[in-house]
Amino acid sequence: MRIAGITVPEEKRLEIALTAIYGVGRPRAEATLRSLGIEAGTRAKDLSAKEESALREAIEKFMLEGELRREISGNIRRLRDIKAHRGNRHAKHLPVRGQRTKTNSRTVRGNVRKTMTSGRRKLEKT
Repeated sequence: MRIAGITVPEEKRLEIALTAIYGVGRPRAEATLRSLGIEAGTRAKDLSAKEESALREAIEKFMLEGELRREISGNIRRLRDIKAHRGNRHAKHLPVRGQRTKTNSRTVRGNVRKTMTSGRRKLEKT
């Protein structure tokens, strides 16, 4: 089954399989299935053609995939252009939402350790 150009995994439960689509998380998947009256534990391969088309229509009403990615990158570009604090943080690849950076945020900063003892070699005995 394909929705918004993405192949939904056939063997996974629908509530999980729908999260393969960018813009659909667990809450949105569960709410959509509930509104259509489809049980969440159903596999994608077990859907009837009618249920499949109803699900496809319901999911494609949301902003998904490329359109959503363009929207998000446009928002970030706007923040950079107006020189907002959040835009500067995005530009420098630092945490945007007020997290501390002295210790955490290693993944964002590229796992840099700049203390004196880190990476220090042990002395060889001669």
